[in-house]
Amino acid sequence: MHSNDELGGRPGSGIGSDGDVDAVAVLVADAEGAADAARLAQIREVRVLAAAGVLAEKQAVGASEKVKAREMALRGIAAELAGVFIATDRTLQRRIDEARDLVDNFPLTMAAWEDGRIVRGHVRVIQEVGCLVPVEGRAEFERVAIERCEGETPNRVRDALRTIAERIHPRTFTERHEEAAAGRGVRVQTGPDGMSDLIATLPTVIADGIVDRLTRQAREIINARAQADAAGGGADADADADARAEAPGVRADANGGSPGADTTIRDGSSFVDDARSIDQVRADVFSDLLLAGTPALDPTGTGDENGTLGAIRAHVQVAVSALTLMGQDDGPADLAGRSPIDANTARELAGNATSWDRLLTHPVTGTVLECDSYRPTAAMVRLLRARDRHCRFPGCRQPAIRCEIDHTIAASDGGATHVRNLANLCKRHHDVKHHTRWRVRQLAGGRLIWTSPTGRVYREDVPPPLVAFTVTEPPGGDGWHSVLHAAPTGSVAVARPARSAPPF
Repeated sequence: MHSNDELGGRPGSGIGSDGDVDAVAVLVADAEGAADAARLAQIREVRVLAAAGVLAEKQAVGASEKVKAREMALRGIAAELAGVFIATDRTLQRRIDEARDLVDNFPLTMAAWEDGRIVRGHVRVIQEVGCLVPVEGRAEFERVAIERCEGETPNRVRDALRTIAERIHPRTFTERHEEAAAGRGVRVQTGPDGMSDLIATLPTVIADGIVDRLTRQAREIINARAQADAAGGGADADADADARAEAPGVRADANGGSPGADTTIRDGSSFVDDARSIDQVRADVFSDLLLAGTPALDPTGTGDENGTLGAIRAHVQVAVSALTLMGQDDGPADLAGRSPIDANTARELAGNATSWDRLLTHPVTGTVLECDSYRPTAAMVRLLRARDRHCRFPGCRQPAIRCEIDHTIAASDGGATHVRNLANLCKRHHDVKHHTRWRVRQLAGGRLIWTSPTGRVYREDVPPPLVAFTVTEPPGGDGWHSVLHAAPTGSVAVARPARSAPPF
């Protein structure tokens, strides 16, 4: 231990000497300069993006279909800027719209930001909350909101700004909620390690009701598991349950249960190996209900008979190597347009599949050469889906199963309906190709060369497979041969002796 005198500082100062104080002062000055520079750069970016939106609107002036013309112009400009910002054109189009809204509809906020009175976080909150305020009350909202933001962090003022917006808004909350409910929807946000977030935007009461039902169903499953454990463990199980219930740090949930008290499985239980937590059970029940459940409202139902909605099942496209299917390796499979998935999941999906596509690929490059099926199918479409896997516009990851087949050279211009002249494009980028000045050429092997309206060139290669064969040839030695090994793309294949193997 050292006294404050030994450290050369005042009690509780946290700073050892005058030199330390000076060093911190320099850091603070540098931080202020960096913050100012970042603020000016952010403002410049917003104004550049807003100008892009204005330009798109000018390009559409006089067009016969103004709305569509502006959308196509905006898509083309967004795709151009996406190459500079290293982002997708969808992201850039959203940022252009946000920047245009900020510059046009929140002038007082922009001025306060440029003067350094508020920071980017304040601007986001003001824009997010202020969009709910009608135009006639926007200036008053901005004035009060900016004053409230000065000297406070953005996260602390959000609730206050919502209160201000509610007070200024001339319409009732009920009226606005009915309009907001029209924007409900579901989307997927891909995450790491083969996981994703399924995000549903719903009325709050519906969302809370869903979570409550899932919680009740999960608790019933866990309670049944606990009863089976108790029946198998007798008095010892009861003692263990009492001990867990009284253990410090175990918090009862909303309905009196103990979330940590029901995850242990003992010998004799009918729930062998089921040690899922309540969160895991909730997620599993949620998945089962959505994938196999029948909607409460089914317009396809007739009389007392069930409709067809409950019979609809999800479709996904998965590419997996034969070695992984046979359990000889645990390399990842590929969920087309999304992310890798683990080998166990791929094997389970394969076991439940009603049809198979066999792909013949080049042993080194992995390029798809041929595709067939065990039952009649549109072989050319399947081959293109297998080859492309997702939309072939630069940066787009829309799965091929939700794309359209595009003739690189239009059929009306003599383009052949052949895989060398076809590629998968999502609806959005199919329209960009046909209604903007973006141009594309297709080379051998499915490689696309895109040229933007300003002349920037983007090469779009066929997506490499996650699983491919590599050729290795170890140094000399009798009895060694070049051996083809299955290995994930980007990994190193190790040569093995092949004395008894026939030569290739």
